[in-house]
Amino acid sequence: MAHKHPESVLILIHTEDQVLLLQRQDNPDFWQSVTGSLEVGETRYQAAERELEEETGLRLNNGLQLVETGHRVRFEIYPRWRHRYRPGVTHNWEYEFYLRLSSPQQVCLTEHLSQRWLPLAEAREQASSWTNKLAIDRLIQELQQEKNKGDETDGRS
Repeated sequence: MAHKHPESVLILIHTEDQVLLLQRQDNPDFWQSVTGSLEVGETRYQAAERELEEETGLRLNNGLQLVETGHRVRFEIYPRWRHRYRPGVTHNWEYEFYLRLSSPQQVCLTEHLSQRWLPLAEAREQASSWTNKLAIDRLIQELQQEKNKGDETDGRS
């Protein structure tokens, strides 16, 4: 078995006011966004595109746009998962992406038990990992800034 590369992607699939969370098969109490490790020779964008399709069936056609946010987080790999990595690897870099949809839609689950579209604040509370919570916090801030700019250009304050 080849060792996993200690770099991964997290993709927040969202609308203007909701986030999609997925329930893990191996831990039904764990809710998360689409995530996955980079494979050998793969760019972050390629990994995000692959993981998106593998875990949800969504493809980047029909106007869907995957956006790398420029944020990355380093986290400690849980000891129970370290056997998947080269000996001595204890941390992973996670790169953040957004995929904005016009409205919530059901996705084709292949690696998860269930899916939930939740309001932003509720999704933040439901997300199991601190990195996912942080990514949702940033999304909330970005969407609020977009709304404020829109209010300014509409002549409202």
